[in-house]
Amino acid sequence: MENSSTQQETSINLKSIGVLMTSPISTCLEEELSKRFNLFRFWNFPDRKEFLKQNKNSIRAISCDAVVGADADLIEALPEVEIVATYSVGLDKIDLLKCAEKGIRVTYTPDVLTEDVADLAIGLILATLRKIPQCDRYVKSGSWMNQGDFQLATKFSGKRVGILGLGRIGTAVAKRAEAFGCQISHYSVPKPPDSRYTYHPSAVSLASNCDILVVSCTLTAETRHIVNREVINALGPKGVLINIARGFHVDEQELVAALVEGRLGGAGIDVFQHEPYVPEELFKLDNVVLTPHVASGTVETRKVMADLVLGNLEAHFMGKPLLTPVV
Repeated sequence: MENSSTQQETSINLKSIGVLMTSPISTCLEEELSKRFNLFRFWNFPDRKEFLKQNKNSIRAISCDAVVGADADLIEALPEVEIVATYSVGLDKIDLLKCAEKGIRVTYTPDVLTEDVADLAIGLILATLRKIPQCDRYVKSGSWMNQGDFQLATKFSGKRVGILGLGRIGTAVAKRAEAFGCQISHYSVPKPPDSRYTYHPSAVSLASNCDILVVSCTLTAETRHIVNREVINALGPKGVLINIARGFHVDEQELVAALVEGRLGGAGIDVFQHEPYVPEELFKLDNVVLTPHVASGTVETRKVMADLVLGNLEAHFMGKPLLTPVV
């Protein structure tokens, strides 16, 4: 009976805690947050300034993601916030310095999405080189019957794969590419001390020595537009760019121009600078495969990510150690 009473008291205490969800991230997460906390759905309030003014003393936690995070303005508007729990591994949408300054804890969802993101990277490589989406359309449109065999595509096995950022995800991509007999090289800052893959001293050097360049590094001030005109030109008219990291790693204007002008052979892109906006020029290109930021988009992984967000919030307000702390 005592344990039941304690659990009930904890439930009541948690239910009184206001949590601001910045966008409709996940139905599963939204439902669970609503059950366990006093949930505020930010997107339901057109006049956000007025909403924040009226509820600034009630909100003690923010649940966000890699698209709609917690910037300095939002943090300043909510003086009672104690924790920001993001439903992502990326932290570029959260003002970490402001959080540290105010003593606000920050958590994220590392490791659990590594395999899915790496899987999609390989999927984009195969789809781009082997023209899988085009083959699908060719069959479904009746063109195979009316026009004969589809055009020849490009082989993946044995290609030189460059990894821009050999962290958890980059390493998982490299492991998968090795199974295709690919030669792996990388550029990472800092340089991993124990990597067995060939290291290049710059992104340009890496691009010059690979057929496929996979972007998998963390977005920082230093890596913003790390894939610029020089890197794209180094990759060349037979090279393929794969981005499963963040849109701002790539200079999008330069990418579009290079693809249109034939200075880059192809691209498989899951992330964009101003999502969900995608440059319309890319829609017309047959050597480009686009996906709507779905690298971690499997039922299994999204459930584990939601559980981590919930677990971190509950741990914080119950005075327990955070599961995946950043700040």
